[in-house]
Amino acid sequence: MKATILDLRRRMKDVLLALDRSESVTIYYRGKKKAILSPSRQKTEISVTDHTAFGMWRDRKDMADVDAYVRNLRRGRMDDL
Repeated sequence: MKATILDLRRRMKDVLLALDRSESVTIYYRGKKKAILSPSRQKTEISVTDHTAFGMWRDRKDMADVDAYVRNLRRGRMDDL
């Protein structure tokens, strides 16, 4: 797809749809080629277990019973009186 700077302003939806179709978009400014946008080929979704924060609280003893921990968090201040 070919697009001008004006197309980027007024028809960005069409440009993004072209990228979703895995088309490259050539950007022109005053009739001269300025850039080429190409769709990303990177893996965007990672597994939960691959995330760096996964399992960071596994050694905490106070969270062994999750239901009790959340119930304690949601308890009001006046319950202790």
